[in-house]
Amino acid sequence: MADQKVPLTYKGRPLRRKDSLIYYGSMAEKYIIMFQILDSKKCQDMDVANKVSVQLQLTDPDLKSRDRVVKKTEKDSLYAAMDVASVWLERALASK
Repeated sequence: MADQKVPLTYKGRPLRRKDSLIYYGSMAEKYIIMFQILDSKKCQDMDVANKVSVQLQLTDPDLKSRDRVVKKTEKDSLYAAMDVASVWLERALASK
């Protein structure tokens, strides 16, 4: 069991991280959320995000990257960003 890789999820949807980018949702669906950590501060021995960009994007590979963005905002913490992102993604996927 220790050698099995368990994917990280939030509210039943997968999270993937690459450097300062975090993707929330599945590329198999119509929409996905992209977080970009713009700034972080040191809290004890850990870096904590204190400025995060949130973008609701279409997953259509034929569109240019700027045309994929449906909504965007900036938040003061990763928690606040995750909170708004989960609502945006749920609403976008429900309105198919």
